[in-house]
Order: sequence, then C-alpha cells, then structure tokens
Amino acid sequence: MTSQLTAVAAHPVLRVPPAAPAAAAVAHFGASLAFHTDVSDVAAALAADGDPGFVLLDSRSTESWNQGHVPGAAHLPTALIAEQAHHLLDPAVPVVTYCWGPACNGATRAALALAELGYRVKEMLGGFEYWVREGFEFETREGRERRDPDPLTAPAGSEDCGC
Repeated sequence: MTSQLTAVAAHPVLRVPPAAPAAAAVAHFGASLAFHTDVSDVAAALAADGDPGFVLLDSRSTESWNQGHVPGAAHLPTALIAEQAHHLLDPAVPVVTYCWGPACNGATRAALALAELGYRVKEMLGGFEYWVREGFEFETREGRERRDPDPLTAPAGSEDCGC
C-alpha cells in the first residue's frame, strides 16, 4: 500500500490529490459553471426559438468586430463598458461576454467591469476563435460566413459533442 501511494505521488497529476467530491469539488465545479459557458451551449441557445435569456456581448475593438463577430451579439469594447453599458444593456438580463479566444483575457476583463456595475455575467469559453473553429456562422463587413468545423474542436458529422 505504501509503495502504491509513493508511486501515485511521484507524478504531478496526483501530487496534490483531487478534492473530495462531496464538498470542495462540487463547490468548485458548480461555481465554475456559474461563471462560464461554452461556444456550443451559446450557439444552441441562440438557435432555439425565442429569447435565449441573455445578451451575448463582444468586448473587442471595432476593428476586431468588423473582422468577424457572432451574429446577434452586441458590441461594447471593454474600455467603454463603464460609460456605455447602462445605455445598451438591461441590468435584469444576464450578459455573456466573449473576446478573441482562450489566449485572450478580454472577456474576463469585460465580465469584471460588468459585474462591478451590478450585471449578472458569464464568460463564453473559447471566444470568437472557437465559435469559428466549431463551424458556426459569423458575420463580417462583407456579410455572413461559415467555415468547416475543425475536427479537433467539433465532432465530425454531428452537431452534438455529447458532453
């Protein structure tokens, strides 16, 4: 038994043991889902009939917005949130922020700025990059476009990843 524990602790994955599921893990993963959503879930909500119950907010610059954005998203660069959010957003409606992608923390900064103003907010993991990579339609100055899904981010031949 001691040799098994030593072997387990010898590699970095389990050097710090997983949290107990009944307490810390449930609290952590529940909180994570309260703050984050993903591209596929946002796309499904926007594609469903009726009001999705949130506003999707692109927090990037105007140049980035013009290069491509999610159809139906509102545009409000992070630097303008403090002065313009109350003109564009209803405080009673949750906001889902996005920026370029996983290597950009712009959506996090926008979510923080909105939370400081009293908005309920989530961040769309993957941002615009994964919206495009998963094959969803996007809009540019020239019109609407769609690219083939990247098989590393979306299941081939199916719209449901099963997760």
